Amino acid sequence: MKNKIRSNTKNVGADPDKFIKRAIWAYFLLLIFEGALRKWILPGLSTPLLLVRDPIALWVVYKVYDSNRLPDSPYLYGIFWISFIGFFTALIFGHGSPLVAIFGARIMLIHFPFMFAMGVILKRNDVIQMGKALLWISLPMVVLIALQFYTPQTSLVNRGIGGEGGSGFSGAMGFFRPSATFSFTNGTALFFGLVSGFVIYFWLNPNAVNKLLLIASSMALIMAIPLSISRTYMFTIGVTVLFAAFGASRNPKYAGKMVLASVVLVFAVMLLSQVSFIATAIEVLTGRFENAAQSEGGLEGTLGERYLGSFTGPFVKATEIPFFGYGLGLGTSVGSQLLTGSVSYLISEGEWGRIIGELGLVLGTGVIFIRLGFAFKLFIAGYKRLVNGDLLPWMLLAFGLLIIPQGQWAQPTSLGFCTVIGGLIFASLNKDTPPMISTKSNKAVRSSLVNPAIV
Repeated sequence: MKNKIRSNTKNVGADPDKFIKRAIWAYFLLLIFEGALRKWILPGLSTPLLLVRDPIALWVVYKVYDSNRLPDSPYLYGIFWISFIGFFTALIFGHGSPLVAIFGARIMLIHFPFMFAMGVILKRNDVIQMGKALLWISLPMVVLIALQFYTPQTSLVNRGIGGEGGSGFSGAMGFFRPSATFSFTNGTALFFGLVSGFVIYFWLNPNAVNKLLLIASSMALIMAIPLSISRTYMFTIGVTVLFAAFGASRNPKYAGKMVLASVVLVFAVMLLSQVSFIATAIEVLTGRFENAAQSEGGLEGTLGERYLGSFTGPFVKATEIPFFGYGLGLGTSVGSQLLTGSVSYLISEGEWGRIIGELGLVLGTGVIFIRLGFAFKLFIAGYKRLVNGDLLPWMLLAFGLLIIPQGQWAQPTSLGFCTVIGGLIFASLNKDTPPMISTKSNKAVRSSLVNPAIV
């Protein structure tokens, strides 16, 4: 009897989603270190490791669906039916390859629902814990990109996928953009972009994290700006700061902390700019901006053609594309490899251009509207929480709104960060009390288990 009581006592407060959360953590960590496995640890398995996160995401989605907690959302219904139709139109009217169509469909049938599964399983405290983990990881990450920045492409730290070639990408003044632990250089900007929202959130809520860790990760965040040689990352930092300033203006209790954080960050920038190896990186970043301005026609060309053109261009060129597109998956690197034997952009380098090119104007626009609608829902829910004094969802939105509507799903790293930030924003709106697992299968039960503001 005593043993039974003791056993029941141990189960009180136990998290029923413990193993699913561990799987989500595995997806999260593999996103960050998958490239390291493919470059340095298991280069011979670099191709299968490209899909290493897929079975994890599929299992999590299945477990959430099996327990009737996957949200009854029009976004999920819409993405499912578009993928289903797109698969068959790719075979009948498009490229005709089942493997390429499956590879393209898995993006929307596995990773997009995974965002919702994360939002159901994770609670606010889980999001905070992931934020702390990102702060810790940012410290060795900035050391790594500094080594990659200053060493030749033939060095071990710059080894490419499969252990061959260099992983850096053209930067400026003979320096290459570092790829950190990722397969491509965009991972560096995406990683530190995700970290930036948490760093500023913790500055405005300093009791939630170790002070020395916060200072060190803030320094890493600043150092990564010139060392990454990434205009995208610098733009992300600017957007994050604007979100923080607006958030502080909506709640007076954050105003003083925002001023303090600004003073500390400005002082850190001034201090680091005096360090020679950072000063060199700043000079290189400045050179990259100058080179880009010349090639793109200045600020007008960058904003008009490169940025705004990525929104309007795909619709302008849609008349040149078949009604059902060229086929799901054709715009991915794996799709081009399977069909042509080489990696290239067979449709479009831009995400909206790829979507419309693969699915055609009608189905492609449907996917774009689903992504925009989901991002807008997150924005409204995050703003409401901001008004009530909760800054966490709002700060995560700074990064999320840049990548959820238009992030490149065809590129595995970008797809992973889009999935993770969508799930984290969703989860940051939850309470810390885990829901009871239901065995009933009806809409009312599923709707009661998730935040109605999102679905």
